Amino acid sequence: MVHGGVAYSAGMTPRSDGALLVRGRVGVEVDPGYAHELAGIAAGNALAAIAEAAGGLRRIVRCLQMTVFVAAAPDFAEHTAVADGASEMLLAALGERGTVARAAVGVASLPSGAPVEVVLTAAVETPAGGRP
Repeated sequence: MVHGGVAYSAGMTPRSDGALLVRGRVGVEVDPGYAHELAGIAAGNALAAIAEAAGGLRRIVRCLQMTVFVAAAPDFAEHTAVADGASEMLLAALGERGTVARAAVGVASLPSGAPVEVVLTAAVETPAGGRP
């Protein structure tokens, strides 16, 4: 969704061709290192959705805010290390435009049993006299 020069993604999970890559909780069924990689995939899906809504990757002025939800065991405490995978993906794709305010939030479960979910907000260019 784009409104007033700001694009908002829905929550994106680590999917490829529409299929969830893995189900489970980080620190239980999913290794934290793999969850780091999965967070990058989920962030890539969020970025792709925003780019599509905005009319292309070049129309993204900069990422503003990202929340990375991590489905994890109650004693898991490395949420930020998992979320770093999402931040690294944005920086690789956008350079400085991918620097973002970020929250990493531990949760009991996520839709479809996903281990991570990413929500992204970005400033986007709007065409003269219109909206993307």
